[in-house]
Amino acid sequence: MSRIGKKVIAIPEKTEASVASGIFTVKGPLGTLEKKFKPEIEVIISEKEITLVPTKITLETKALWGTYASHVGNMLLGVTTPFVKKLIVEGIGYKSEVKGSNLVMALGFSHPVTVPIPQGLKVTAEKNVITVTGMDKEEVGGFVAKVRALKKPEPYKGKGIRYEGEVVKRKQGKKTA
Repeated sequence: MSRIGKKVIAIPEKTEASVASGIFTVKGPLGTLEKKFKPEIEVIISEKEITLVPTKITLETKALWGTYASHVGNMLLGVTTPFVKKLIVEGIGYKSEVKGSNLVMALGFSHPVTVPIPQGLKVTAEKNVITVTGMDKEEVGGFVAKVRALKKPEPYKGKGIRYEGEVVKRKQGKKTA
């Protein structure tokens, strides 16, 4: 049984939640989020709280129960306060800037790397810090992971793109005689 799925989820003020034909919708001060849920998990909305109940108990519904509860909680949180992730670009000659709806970076390759910014995300690049803000936690995390994968931090000098607060385990280089 899911511990997270059993918990009752409180609906914050100025936020509305509704379910129609398997699509869960949340409206808040920052916007609207929608997600399609399978019918095996029933979403029950009372005045100021949401509970999720599996219609039949199978291995799949046990797995989805807690996952859907986390999605609902993240959606409610996202429409009231945006999710923020920061990336640090480290290395000589490594730069990043936002041009229109693209993130353009110089990462030591022979050409600049251009990444299109998805709708609903706000990206800023100041000095060596890229800040990604949005109300959908999955979208923010996915975009940040995609950008980080372009040049992961290497263990010798630490050059590359890393998350804020990420510790890069450093290795000792060659020893001189």
